[in-house]
Amino acid sequence: MIRTRTFTPLTFVLTFLLSLLPFSAHAANQSVSFNVFAIPSQPIIDLVQETSEGLKKQGITSFYEKGFPVHATLYLTDYPQGSEQSIKQAVAKVVARFQAFPIQAQGFTVTQSQWAFIDISPSGRLQRLADEITLALEPMRNQQASLPTWVKNFPNKLAAFKRYGSPNVFQNFQPHLTLLANETSPKLAAFHSMMKTHPPMAKGQIIGVGIGISDQWGQQKEVIAHYYFK
Repeated sequence: MIRTRTFTPLTFVLTFLLSLLPFSAHAANQSVSFNVFAIPSQPIIDLVQETSEGLKKQGITSFYEKGFPVHATLYLTDYPQGSEQSIKQAVAKVVARFQAFPIQAQGFTVTQSQWAFIDISPSGRLQRLADEITLALEPMRNQQASLPTWVKNFPNKLAAFKRYGSPNVFQNFQPHLTLLANETSPKLAAFHSMMKTHPPMAKGQIIGVGIGISDQWGQQKEVIAHYYFK
């Protein structure tokens, strides 16, 4: 006897959805995270090095100590694979309109989730650079990028992510130099208190823009381009 298979509407829907799983996983793998970042001059890098050495004395290893480049993120989001050349061309066009400009790094911030930064003082020219990079690259981004869970708690950042693929653009842009992410050492609190008494400070310049393939912490697994202001 030959048995026939009966497909109910529910069975058909489940079969169809299951058939999409390999495609969805493949599509997700086609997305690459690129961090387009401002390149600081040597006095700013020296400050990060000095602060990192202080952390090292407490048994805490900063991103700088791990060999990641010092940078201030301008625009970080996901792009479809194959976007690299278009991103480079767009960044080069923006850089051609800028010259080196002064910035000041001052202050040490630790968030509730134990991220640690050296803060960068507000700068109209740095804001403009970030804005222009965002506008140039946003049309290329992966429109289906996953929303970071923490963003849901901040309506303004949620709106920015939905529109631009990043929660930290335009009015939400807060330039900084990341030292640590999700640090577990209890000694960070004491170091933070010490930094409040003697906050790190240095004056320097933004001298160009870089592009890096980013890891989950926004650090550069691989820097693929540098563009220096003329």
